[in-house]
Amino acid sequence: MRTMHMHKMIRKITYGLGRHLSAVACGTTQVRRFLHGAYVRIQPSVQEALTEGRPVVALESTIITHGMAYPQNLSMAREVEEIVTTNGAVPATVGILRGQIHVGLTDEELEFLASSKNVVKVSRRDLPFVLSQGLSGGTTVSATMIAAHKAGIPVFVTGGIGGVHRGGENTLDVSADLTELGRTPVAVVSAGVKSILDIGRTLEYLETQGVCVAAFGESREFPAFFSRQSGFQAPYHVRDEEEAAELIASALGLGLSNGVLIAVPCPEERAASGQLIEEAIQQALSEARSKGITGKELTPFMLQKINELTDGRSLESNLALIQNNARVGSCIAVALSKLQKTRRKGNLPRQEDTTPPQPVVIGGINVDFIAKAQNPVILGGGQTNTGRVRRTFGDVGRNLADCLSRLGQTPLFLSAVGKDEHSESILHYCHHMDMRAVLQLEGKSTATYCAVITSTGELSVGLGDMDIHHQITEQYVSQFKEDLCQAPLVCIDGNVPLSTIQYVCQLAREHQLAVCYEPTDENKASKPFLSDSWKALTYISPNLQELRAINRSLGNPLPAELPSRSEDVVQTAVALARPLLAHLHCVVVTLGAHGILLCGKSLGGSISLRPGAHEQTAAASLCATHYPAIHTSREEIVNVSGAGDSLMAGILAGILAKHDTDTCVRMGLLAASLSLRSFEPISPEISTSSVSQEQVKSRSWPEVKVWKMD
Repeated sequence: MRTMHMHKMIRKITYGLGRHLSAVACGTTQVRRFLHGAYVRIQPSVQEALTEGRPVVALESTIITHGMAYPQNLSMAREVEEIVTTNGAVPATVGILRGQIHVGLTDEELEFLASSKNVVKVSRRDLPFVLSQGLSGGTTVSATMIAAHKAGIPVFVTGGIGGVHRGGENTLDVSADLTELGRTPVAVVSAGVKSILDIGRTLEYLETQGVCVAAFGESREFPAFFSRQSGFQAPYHVRDEEEAAELIASALGLGLSNGVLIAVPCPEERAASGQLIEEAIQQALSEARSKGITGKELTPFMLQKINELTDGRSLESNLALIQNNARVGSCIAVALSKLQKTRRKGNLPRQEDTTPPQPVVIGGINVDFIAKAQNPVILGGGQTNTGRVRRTFGDVGRNLADCLSRLGQTPLFLSAVGKDEHSESILHYCHHMDMRAVLQLEGKSTATYCAVITSTGELSVGLGDMDIHHQITEQYVSQFKEDLCQAPLVCIDGNVPLSTIQYVCQLAREHQLAVCYEPTDENKASKPFLSDSWKALTYISPNLQELRAINRSLGNPLPAELPSRSEDVVQTAVALARPLLAHLHCVVVTLGAHGILLCGKSLGGSISLRPGAHEQTAAASLCATHYPAIHTSREEIVNVSGAGDSLMAGILAGILAKHDTDTCVRMGLLAASLSLRSFEPISPEISTSSVSQEQVKSRSWPEVKVWKMD
């Protein structure tokens, strides 16, 4: 807190560009903060990421203001920011708006720069004038490097850097990008040097400036922007993002004042022919000379002319290489962030290692609008039904993380929300949860769900807008590989993309992780079962419809129809769970009012919930145990949407606390009973005192029934 008060005090008295403040984040992580003075504004999401030590990627804006026409420039800028976000980093597009440097732009600010006609192309030399006159402009590589360095952003992605112009030995026309690389310690990820330049002399100039230049990939061939080959070799090459991160970390660690250039070749399938581009360059150069075009007007003219002469092929290559650079640069930033965190951890006192690892929950988060009808019959035909409408916050992943947090097992929650009117409400509502890793995405809508339920609490119809769940990508989740590999339990729901589920299953197989899959609904239940990924799971918690869908995807025999009589429901669940136990440790079938069916390996009459307990015991046999639900009258039921999630979270909390099987299941039943009586999906009354081993022991429970499954 004292650091933040000092920060505010200094803001009132300083206007200098480039001063820094060292702050301690989360007690251990030191980050540099670029003070918000008269000339600089850092977008809150960027500042937050820097403070927390998360990866940030700087992006230039000259390509928006001077590189492409509107609206293509705007769509390109949005796509690049989305690629950065999808690959696990925070985008920070740098631009100048009305005399102020912005590190990170809102969508409205992006559109302003993209659509404005009279903005300035701003390099290092232009900064004082543009800021003093209150002008707006797009930042070149050099100006963006300055802003990125001052803000503490070590990785910057661009299309291609400037260089020595052809004939530069006579004109001395050398881009300020090169001298900036020689004096500003930022790693620039680009497709090499623009092919309209003298690439050989540019590489020589970079050598003179002491800039470490490395090609990215298996070859040392230095790319020529539109083309993968330039005829020149880079001094070095790095094979992947980890090697690139090591290189950048070494440069930063040495305290060198110069930058690093990582040259990424354009994707092969989108690269333009070198001969085609060279012919267009020569013709464009000739026309530029005849028109007397020089200086900073030359590059935009050349790029536009080459696009015309190549019938748009150069622009296609340009777009492809920018998108590819964004992907590669983001992965490098993520790898660098991990590397820096690992090295900081290595320097921490040993007592830090005594903190027990957290469970991890990966899944969706929704704003739920729950409409409960007052009358038993819901009228159709466009009629208005009397009822009560409430806004709550739910979805399976959030519900599991919420309930586990209330039960003292606070997990790291991985999910995604939009930067919209709902996100702040969600973060406030979920203040008791660990939400620090949740993505907040500009231009995306937070998932929303509308449920119409009957007067007895049963779901009548549900509508969802959940596209943002596709952003819970493998690249995003892989940032937390260390947390996943150390977690005592990983939960993942069916909202998550298939590739992310497969990634988690692969980690589980490699590191013997305990993973629980919550199927979410009948349509999503089968995701892990479309390949062999499911064999790495430990637990699944389907209802009967989801269990049938899973068996259908595996090609197993199915009942003609699902029964309704309690005894038949249990027997059907036993039959459908049996094939899955060839690989899964335990199947928890939620049966609503009929209770739950626990299926797994039993020794001495009790099914083991902890992996490994009976794995090597020959005497263990497959059994199913039916636990009746806690009776709840129709009048008491308010909402059924979170009961199943509460049930599973209660069981998992018991497992994490190392309780016996009966206690774990009954903790789940207690949690489900409380949530049935609550307007919220997870009852606020759930706590370590209301759902506990002591509460289980204090109640009388109906007798359980056991079946052998062998």
